Amino acid sequence: MKGKHAKLISPYGGRLVSLCVSEEEKKKELFDKALSLPSIRLSARSELDLELLSIGAFSPLDRFMGKDDYERVLEEMRLKNGTLFPIPITLPVNELPSNPLDKEITLRNVKNEILGIMRIEEIYEWDLEKEALHILKTNDPSHPLVAEMFFWGKYYISGELKVIALPKRYGFRDLYLKPQETREKLTQLGHSNVVAFQTRNPPHRAHEEIMKRAMEKINGALLLHPVVGITKPGDVDAYTRVRCYK
Repeated sequence: MKGKHAKLISPYGGRLVSLCVSEEEKKKELFDKALSLPSIRLSARSELDLELLSIGAFSPLDRFMGKDDYERVLEEMRLKNGTLFPIPITLPVNELPSNPLDKEITLRNVKNEILGIMRIEEIYEWDLEKEALHILKTNDPSHPLVAEMFFWGKYYISGELKVIALPKRYGFRDLYLKPQETREKLTQLGHSNVVAFQTRNPPHRAHEEIMKRAMEKINGALLLHPVVGITKPGDVDAYTRVRCYK
């Protein structure tokens, strides 16, 4: 369908999550509170995961996975409610404040900047070898992610999140859209049918042809969705890739 009445399908899982505090007064109140709480620093990967959780890119997740979701995703690629989900989204930690359950902590980035507040509702141990074998099909430390996992910490934590600040984006700001903004943009195009292509490298000529034919087949729009965060070592850098897409 195309036209002003075109309507997109519902967000995955039925709702588009948003964990960002929007009101400036409430944001300042939480920021002041965060200054007085014990804090942990997130790795670059965990900071990116927090960002994607907060803007709804991991919908229907509204937090880092608790133990039940985590274990079922490992075994069956499904959340505990049966929703298909391919890999765990977890928050590993090395150290925690004493008696942390049901207590709030401040989440900071590697620069010690405040990102948000978490109420710790779950703490559980994880098995590196088991997770690596289930998700990556190898526990060989020469695999870059397996090597990284050795530094993740012994525990995963989960709980309610209130996000105060997102990472600042300076490059290609006109292309950096949150899921809700992406849905609005697609709606403006007048298409309810959308074909998406996600990639971590510049598209080859064959990819281009596949995308064009898919658009023609569904009479719809194309969502070209490059990965610009942490990718495989040796990949073309994000800036060059986006220039190629443009």
